[in-house]
Parts: sequence; C-alpha cells; structure tokens
Amino acid sequence: MPGPVYHPVATGAARTTVENHSQKEELVFWAGWRSWIVLEEKEIPYTYRETNPYLKEPEFIAISPSGLIPAIQHRGKPLHDSIVVSEYLEEAFPLSNTNNDVLLPSSDPYLRGIARIWIDYINKKVVPSFFRLLQAQSTEGSERRIALTEFKSALKEISSHRKGPYFFGSDFSLVDAVIAPWAVRDFIIHEYRDFNREDVPDWKDWAEKLESRPSVDREKYVDFNGTFLRNEGHSVPGRAASRGQEIP
Repeated sequence: MPGPVYHPVATGAARTTVENHSQKEELVFWAGWRSWIVLEEKEIPYTYRETNPYLKEPEFIAISPSGLIPAIQHRGKPLHDSIVVSEYLEEAFPLSNTNNDVLLPSSDPYLRGIARIWIDYINKKVVPSFFRLLQAQSTEGSERRIALTEFKSALKEISSHRKGPYFFGSDFSLVDAVIAPWAVRDFIIHEYRDFNREDVPDWKDWAEKLESRPSVDREKYVDFNGTFLRNEGHSVPGRAASRGQEIP
C-alpha cells in the first residue's frame, strides 16, 4: 500500500540556506516538523533534505536506522528522534539567533525539568489521543466519542498549566514547539471528527498564538493524514496509535 505524498523539494522557509556556511560545520536536516520549528526559531544555518521515510533510502537509513524522521547530521555525526534532535539543537546552538533566545529555561534547572515533564506528556497523551481520534471510524458508536473526549481532556490538562501567551509566559519555548504541529493540524479533526477549539477555551487561545508564528509554517496536511483518517495501519505511528501506545 503506498504511503502518503511528500513534497519532492524543499518548500517555504526551508528554501533559504546560509551562504558561505562551513561545509565541515554543516547541519543537514531531514524533515520533521518539531525540529524544523526549532531550527527556524533559533535561526540555525541548515541544509534541507526531503525524504519519504517509507522508501527506506540508504542515505537516510544510515542517519536514522529506524527510518523515522526527523534526523540530522551535524559535523558528520547523526542523530534522530524529534525530542533528542530538538534538545541537541538547543544545547549546540544556545545563542544562535539575533535575539539570543533559548527554548529551555536556561537559568532554572527546575523549570527545565518541568518543560521535560510536559514534553513527555505531549508525546504520551496529546499525540496518541490525536491519532486515535483521527483513526476512529464509527460515526455513531462510542469509539469516536471516547476518542474525542480523551483528546479534549489531554489538551485541557496541559493548556490549564500555561502561564501566558506561551507555555512559560511571554517567551516561546520547546514545549510550545513540541505541541505547535497539533495546533495547526487540529483543523483536520475539526472538519472530519467534530472537534472544536471552543470546547477547550485555554487551547483555543494558545493554538491561535502558536499558529501565528512565522516558524510554524501553516500547510495543509489532509493528504498525509488521510492514511489515519482511513485507519490504514501501514505506518509506525498508525500502528502505535491503534494499539494505544506512545507515538515513536
């Protein structure tokens, strides 16, 4: 069964690379939305590589043996997994952008711990419940209602701990970057699964703030998420979601 359709070339902000960047220091990035947001927020020079992970191309498998995105190669060394990559970018390029912004609270180890707790919550609660709702096929039975309630509950819990426009207050953080793709994607479950942002008021305000950032490129994801809407379990995330497991 064919996988989802991907762009054959870089799009949007990924078209821009920094000239005269040292090849020895080059950071090569294979697509993954969370880490892409971090790259753009921190204004890190990078070269973009488009890949279809379902094809298991040798060059990509050498970087990410599990075949999952995102993946990077920096100074000739590979890393994969969206959270690992995002935290690496934060540590390797702490003051890379013109505003010297950091995405994890730099002066308070406790707050960094809190950030990691909520990032873990997003991965274990918000993301799996989103995909379970996306895959729920019954229109009148309990499956979709349960999934919808579960997703709204997960959003309400994390949104209630937000301290301001963003999770920690006025500054965009790694917690915001990790949940931002689901702010942009929730139009899919609004259209196809009866989800309304207004049912989770704290989420509505946060989601609108997240999707307004230039780093959060607002593309349409119906083609990609069509495999989940049809509950086609050939993908790793699809199989994990259907089993109630954490999305890898």
